[in-house]
Amino acid sequence: MILQRSRPPLLETPFEVFDQGVFTPNDQFFVRWHWAVIPQQVDVAKFEIAVRGHVDKTLSLSMADILAMPRVELAAVNQCSGNSRGLFQPRVAGGQWENGAMGNARWTGVALRDVLDRAGVKAGAVAVRFNGLDQPVVDSAPDFMKSLDIDHARDGEVMLAFQMNGEQLPVLNGFPLRLIVPGWYSTYWVKMLNDIEVLNAPDRNYWMATAYRIPDTPYANVKPSETGFKTVPINRMLPRPFVTNVRNHATVKAGATVPIRGIAFGGDCGVSLVEISVDDGRSWQPAALGNDVGKYSFRQWSSQMTTPQSGNMTLQVRATNTKGEIQPAEPNWNGAGFMRNVIERMQPAIA
Repeated sequence: MILQRSRPPLLETPFEVFDQGVFTPNDQFFVRWHWAVIPQQVDVAKFEIAVRGHVDKTLSLSMADILAMPRVELAAVNQCSGNSRGLFQPRVAGGQWENGAMGNARWTGVALRDVLDRAGVKAGAVAVRFNGLDQPVVDSAPDFMKSLDIDHARDGEVMLAFQMNGEQLPVLNGFPLRLIVPGWYSTYWVKMLNDIEVLNAPDRNYWMATAYRIPDTPYANVKPSETGFKTVPINRMLPRPFVTNVRNHATVKAGATVPIRGIAFGGDCGVSLVEISVDDGRSWQPAALGNDVGKYSFRQWSSQMTTPQSGNMTLQVRATNTKGEIQPAEPNWNGAGFMRNVIERMQPAIA
């Protein structure tokens, strides 16, 4: 793993891991915590998750209660909203991730809707707020909490996961329960989840009203000097593809046919098309798509390119999702370094 920060832990997945398959191994899955006071162990026999607020009855569910409920499973990409922040120009503050603040796993757990139904959501509920066992270092700092609109929380896809790739959820990835919000950035994927609160008014806590907000513009893009723009809470992901077997500035043989492959995801829906260009975007050719294991998952793709006899070349890859959304040719910019999804470019060295 690439150590970005030790307290709280920020660990980036080495990019070569993504060439091994669509699912990211648990011990190489990126890690991002907001506060440094994190339990190093959890007594499962004593652990309980509260369901409270604007409900018919307050619940305190044990892990045995959760494990006895009907199970659901889905494959979904977990991507930090600041993935690739280290590539922003001009530079911005925050963890200087390259492209490895993401991972894809098969998550097993229970539907949040089923948990809410056991408590009984009252009429007038507008949102559901989630809190975990991590705590700030100082009392004056805001507890990390995130919320979803009530209809989103009850869509049947949002889930409480206790397994990751068929194994027990690791402590660093949120043991014993983690909220899974497929298609949305990982700031909503609350780890060590132990509190669910149904709200009858919009959530005004710091992490919704102030932090993790983006410009209300296409691609959350503004000029570095721009001010006074409207913001909204960050939300759904956008399509991104990557080349995984050829790195930028890697040496490739002149005048050769070179196989290329990679991964892509559609954001909050599936991938419909991946294309590559070897002439700086003047022409594009479709790649072959691999097995589809779910609309929120990575999907492998493959193609080949013919390298020039001499000189330079620019390899580009772009994706279109099933909503018809395609990546922009120019990178976005915002002060938080969020939501980069520009067409990927690399320049292999011809030899």
